Amino acid sequence: MTNEILLEKIHLVVEKLMNLGGCDAEQDKNADDATAATGMIQRDFGIEEWDWPQGIGLYGLYKLQSFYKDSRYMEFFENWFANNLKLGLPSKNVNTTAPFLALTGIMDDMKDPELYQNLAKEQAKWLMEGLPKTKEGGFQHVTSAIGNRNGVELHNGQVWVDTLVMAVLFLNKMGQKYDVPEWKEEAVHQFLLHIKYLYDKQTGLFHHGWSFERNDNFGGIFWCRGNSWFTYGVMDYLDACGDQLDKGVRQYLIDTYKGQVNALLPLQAPSGLWRTILTDETSYEEVSGTAAIAAGILKGIKAGILDESYQEAADKAIEAICRNVAEDGTVLNVSAGTGIGLNAEHYKNIAIMPMAYGQSLALIALVEALKL
Repeated sequence: MTNEILLEKIHLVVEKLMNLGGCDAEQDKNADDATAATGMIQRDFGIEEWDWPQGIGLYGLYKLQSFYKDSRYMEFFENWFANNLKLGLPSKNVNTTAPFLALTGIMDDMKDPELYQNLAKEQAKWLMEGLPKTKEGGFQHVTSAIGNRNGVELHNGQVWVDTLVMAVLFLNKMGQKYDVPEWKEEAVHQFLLHIKYLYDKQTGLFHHGWSFERNDNFGGIFWCRGNSWFTYGVMDYLDACGDQLDKGVRQYLIDTYKGQVNALLPLQAPSGLWRTILTDETSYEEVSGTAAIAAGILKGIKAGILDESYQEAADKAIEAICRNVAEDGTVLNVSAGTGIGLNAEHYKNIAIMPMAYGQSLALIALVEALKL
């Protein structure tokens, strides 16, 4: 896979990402449980809403701009954040923290940097003081209420692997940027707590979530995108920490990462993709999770954490991602938003839809695959 081909695919994917349009969130007011269980939540679609799919979408765009080392997408960022501020921000929760992840990297270059810096500081403080916590101080995975962007679903006593990317990466970046020890220390705590309750020692894979009320991992399903949040997220976290992280903690995170990657490799389908339920060959192959896994593996190789024997699996995944980029730049075979399920059928029944995070995670993987 040459740089020329990769750059061609990147151009297609990014143009589609920025032109995904809006959504008809009014439809969500009539959404029933069956609709929600398939991931057909309207606010998740498009690029314009302030929520996690769009927040991850922005992060991929930010990563691409960082690769080019210029400001080519700043006008898009300016308009996106200004339009959302004009509309009014939704409820504070874990998922609506996701747009701050990209904002942290660009806010100093915005037209009104102080406005956005204060907004980001307020969100970081809210994570520390306002977000409900589980037992042992876990970040409870509070989300936006379906059909009401100003409401929340509390998910009492639940930690989800998604939280590491949606909120913890941002808190750490803010701690690093402003040298706030409490924010950096809490990010470490959250990574360790999520590993404690979500990492499966028998398989080396991650569960989607843990309930302190149920005292279990729900259906015990090894979901692809959930695992990919850790594969990529932990490497992004280590990058951000640099040499500031305690060496023992750093090694613990690396050991967990390597254990997970070694568990993932035998589960890669012949196509190069991973299945939406990693351990179930009857579940469909899924591109967004594959992309984040591939990006995480490539970052591990570049960092010298993984040796060159892992390159073949990463290359197969990148080739599969490229095959799943349509002529108009749509990243295909991306599963829609996925709540925690109690059985395999829940994950198998999630709809396949074009999603901002699908575009973004493909971008991140393709950028990591570029040979410098």
